[in-house]
Formats: sequence, C-alpha cells, structure tokens
Amino acid sequence: MELRYGTNPEQSARTVFIDESDPPIRLVSGSPSYINILDALNAWQLVRETAMALHRPVATSFKHVSPAGAATAGDLDAVMEETWAVGPGALSPAATAYIRARDCDPKSSFGDFVAISEPVDLSLAHVLAGVVSDGIIAPGFEPGVVDVLARKKGGSYLIIEAVGDFEPPEWERREVFGLRLEQQSALTPITRGVMTAGTSRELDASAVDDLVLAAITARYTQSNTVTFAKDGMVLGVGAGQQSRVDCTKLAGAKVDTWWLRRHRAVRSLRFRPHVRRQDRVNWQVRYLEGDSTVEEQQRLQEVVDAVPEPLTAEDRASWLGRLTNVVLASDGFISFRDNIDQAARHGVRFIAHPGGSARPDEVTDACTEHDIALVSTGTRLFHH
Repeated sequence: MELRYGTNPEQSARTVFIDESDPPIRLVSGSPSYINILDALNAWQLVRETAMALHRPVATSFKHVSPAGAATAGDLDAVMEETWAVGPGALSPAATAYIRARDCDPKSSFGDFVAISEPVDLSLAHVLAGVVSDGIIAPGFEPGVVDVLARKKGGSYLIIEAVGDFEPPEWERREVFGLRLEQQSALTPITRGVMTAGTSRELDASAVDDLVLAAITARYTQSNTVTFAKDGMVLGVGAGQQSRVDCTKLAGAKVDTWWLRRHRAVRSLRFRPHVRRQDRVNWQVRYLEGDSTVEEQQRLQEVVDAVPEPLTAEDRASWLGRLTNVVLASDGFISFRDNIDQAARHGVRFIAHPGGSARPDEVTDACTEHDIALVSTGTRLFHH
C-alpha cells in the first residue's frame, strides 16, 4: 500500500504486509499517510480489546498516535446534545459511543482519526459528516455509509476496514536507525477480574468497567501516561510525559475542563449563528482557562450576545467539588503520593496501577487518607 508521505511530507513511505494473504486492514477509500496508518492500527486495537472485555460498542478519537478520548455506547447529556447538534430521532449505540468519545476533549479531537468496534451505520455516518475528521477504521460499513463518508474532505476522507478476526504474528518487529528490534506481540488481557484484585475495598460494577476502559486506553497511549474515566468515558489523557505526576496533572486538568463545560456560566455563552461549532468549543475552553488576552476578550464579545463574568476561584472549587467516582489508570507503577494527592483533586475514588512502587506504604497511606481504592493489576502498560 503506497502512502502519501511518511511522518513528514518530505519522507516517502509505504506499507508492507507481513502476509499478503492475511492482511489486517483493507483500504476502502482515500489515500493514507504514515501517521494515518499508525493512528488506525493503534485505535483499532484499543476499541477491539475494550469491546471484547466489556461486551459493548466502543469508540475512540485519535490524534498523533494517542487517544484524545474513548467511550462506550451510552446516554448523552444535555451538553453533548447541544455541542454536537443532536437532532430528533434515536441515535445508534455506535453513534453515541463516538459522540461520547469526541466530547471528552473536543478541542483536541478536531481533525481526529476515528475507530469504532462495530460496523458503521448511517446514524454514525451522519454524525461524522458534520464534524472535522480525517478518517475512520471499523470492522465493516452498512449499505450507503461509504457513499456518505467518501464525500467528506472533497473526497479524500480515509476509510479503512479492519479484519475483525485478524491476529498478529507472535513477534513484532521494528527497524530503527539500521537496527531491527523484536518483541513478543501477545499482551496480558485486561479484564474485569483484574480490577477486583489487590484491594480490600469492594468495587461496584461501574467502577470496575471504568477501570478496564481507562487501563486499555492507557495501553494504547504514548508512555508515560495516566488516564481518567467516569461513566464509560475517558475524560482525561495525560500522555508522553517524562514525569508521572505531570501526566496526572495534565489529565486532571482535562477532566476539570470537561466538567466545567457543564457549568451554568459556560452554558450561558450564547454564540451568534455564524460561529462554527469548533470555534464555540475553543471559546468555551478559553473562557474557562481564565487567562484571555485583551484581544481575545474583544473577539469573544464579537461572537457572543453577552460575556458572563469570569468564574471565581470559589465558583470553580464549588462546581469541581461535585465531581466524584472518577477512576484513574496508570500505565506504570505510581512511585510517590503526589500522584494520589493530585488525583483526589479531580474526584478520583478508584485507581489501578501495576503495583511495585518504590514507596508502597506512602502510596497506600495516601489512598487511605483520600478514601481511594487502590488496585494493583500486576501488568505494566508501556507503549512506545
């Protein structure tokens, strides 16, 4: 399969199937780049593994080989319905899974690569037709779907079919600077049973499922990574940081933004009809960040009917204090209690990590202080 270019436009690129008779994907429409393929393969593995573990439709929104969000099918709240212009008529489970995944971090999901564990139906296709996205990978496409999607981006929207029963070879290989690296491709399954081990505190079914979703998402995110989830949605991803506590802070800030978008002050921003959806999302986030320049404040006044007063520290703290029962998954062991202290600020009540901390008593004591259940899975989830 010829690719448009490599990681950067000046690099030529191509794919070479390990076994031409048993390919993992099939190109349906469009011309992929090197990063498109990396996004597609990582995103597909995330949704396939999660769907197998939880037995429900799963979607993810990928950017730069890491998820911006991931979610199972489920109910949409009023903010999601308003943001994504959900009209009359029932949405399919596949469509709700994607809307919930994209709403996790809608600023980052602009121009995303989508993966869905189910065949794409017209309900999801019509949702995708209304958002800025680069492509999708799925195990199939119902009649009429390809016609709808192939019209996106002037006909260049990338559509890839995943071979649902494909299993990778026992060893995977990578060549870097003249050196070939090999490692086993088999991974320890992440199941509900894993999430009930290592803690004396009983976990409810919702927390267990959220921990599974968060952990599998971490498995396909560039390390170091920490993921937060609630109600079947990954709400914050802190990816690729050298310090784990920086991952926790970054992911926690995204969780706060997701929750604050539901505050009455943000919902009172009445945008003028000409303002596009992504601009509305970006302005909501800038309003919440509270550090707009004078020029930005002037531009905001041009796109809304009235600008509400900025949220005070007390307003923010009061609203954020309502968020609870959030879960956190860490791809590596949590070394210090600072991660626990940071997690508690974002409503975390359940944490899963591989275990084996250099200071296990310090981490356990911090969880006890914050009334957080700590699960040690015994499985590291690094991804590079």
